[in-house]
Amino acid sequence: MHSPRTPFGVSPSVAPRAWLRRGDLAVFRSLAHRTWPGAEPVLPRLSRCADHGLLWFGVAAGLAALGGGARARRAALRGVASLAVASAVTNTLGKRAVRRERPLLDAVPVVRQLSRQPFTTSFPSGHSASAAAFATGVALESRGWGAVVAPLALSVAASRVYTGVHYPSDVLAGAALGVGAALALRGVVPTRARFPAPSRTPGRAPALPDGGGLVVVVNEQSGTAATAASPVRAALPDAEVVGCAPDDLRSELERAAGRGRALGVCGGDGTVNAAATVARAHGVPLAVFPGGTLNHFAHDLGIETVDDVRTALTTGDAVQVDIGRFRPGPNGPEGPEGPSEPVAPGSPHEPHGPSGPGEPVDAYGYFLNAFSLGVYPELVRTREYWAPRIGAWPAGLLAAWRALRGDRPLEAEVDGRRRPLWLLFVGNGLFQRVGPAPGRRHGLADGLLDVRMVHAGRAPGLRLLAAAVAGPLTRSPVHAARRRRKVRVSGLAPGTPYAYDGEVGYARGELTIDKLPEALTVYCPAPKR
Repeated sequence: MHSPRTPFGVSPSVAPRAWLRRGDLAVFRSLAHRTWPGAEPVLPRLSRCADHGLLWFGVAAGLAALGGGARARRAALRGVASLAVASAVTNTLGKRAVRRERPLLDAVPVVRQLSRQPFTTSFPSGHSASAAAFATGVALESRGWGAVVAPLALSVAASRVYTGVHYPSDVLAGAALGVGAALALRGVVPTRARFPAPSRTPGRAPALPDGGGLVVVVNEQSGTAATAASPVRAALPDAEVVGCAPDDLRSELERAAGRGRALGVCGGDGTVNAAATVARAHGVPLAVFPGGTLNHFAHDLGIETVDDVRTALTTGDAVQVDIGRFRPGPNGPEGPEGPSEPVAPGSPHEPHGPSGPGEPVDAYGYFLNAFSLGVYPELVRTREYWAPRIGAWPAGLLAAWRALRGDRPLEAEVDGRRRPLWLLFVGNGLFQRVGPAPGRRHGLADGLLDVRMVHAGRAPGLRLLAAAVAGPLTRSPVHAARRRRKVRVSGLAPGTPYAYDGEVGYARGELTIDKLPEALTVYCPAPKR
């Protein structure tokens, strides 16, 4: 009596591994003999484009540049990071553990075959792992963009069988490995959606459907604010939208706060900082439209799009937030501490102290995100100098490289103890960990300062990296973290630069940093259930 056979003519009584191998080969040959309409001019080229991840790096660059927001940039970054993890695992473990030979090409039409055949082992498919990892990483941050990328990833995976360089099981195993790599990375570096909604202290603000009674000031030279103005007008037809140059920002904000029921602002964190001080002084609620390069404050409120702000304005949902404060401020009683125009660090025009007397404006300076001394102010200053010349992102990379090569630690006395430091970071609220580095704040009205110090020593770049990995640990050879309500910094050399919300000022020798609890009302959409 004959034993039963599978559709591919393989008896299940054969050892499972041999049965799977023969079934895999039968499927491969069946697919090789079939005609795939429209695939011949597309799939071989697509397979070659995906070599070394070049296709996905190009997609990520396009997504970051043209995706239209921070969510698209995060999706691109997570896609590339997931690809890197999958590629490392595939090439270092997968292909070495299972040394499977490539399929014979006798059954594959010559027109489908690649001009350059791969020389590595067959299992698992590295192209499929990279494609699945990238698509999964993108989808974890943005389902919409994930749905756009998924067909491309499926096509790349299919092209590996179509061109005859992989068995179907190689592709399935690679895809499973890629998905697993993206999910494993999410376990280490969570997506924003996995964080709990920020804690809220409800604020009182008028409901302004269609933006009636709202005056929005747009900094036309801040990040993407100029292009964001049109969506603001479309979403809020009754709002008054006013564009201005950076030099006119403060005066325009003052006029807008005086004639509207609420003040709106579109720009980066520095622009939002200026609007927050004006809104607080006039006692009006603030509506923040993300339009800068980073938009930390808006994102920590859960605001990523114009529609988020429109929803909050329609319902009148708002929260109270703390404002960080430092004294003396950038325009304190003794006048400005440094130049108004950015200068290249190390240039003969770099300031070494106060530039002279000026008109007193306010004894305090304010920050919504963070205040810092040491490496970061140097980074900001270099970035601001080069950004108009080479673009924001290249300038940021150049600034980071130059800052990490620095060899002059900051000498300062913090809360009565003198120490050399590479970085003093004071956050407005406690920053939660997002993987190895501090990231999102869970509450913006906790009354606390997140104080972090990186001690000086050799190799500042490595020490800063070690501090980032240490996260919020309170004891570390290179890093210390504290929770405070007030911080005193003294012993600073006159002209020492400091940064606050992306702006740069210059110290005169002593600084006091504290907070104004629940000092600002900001429109904020209610958490999604």
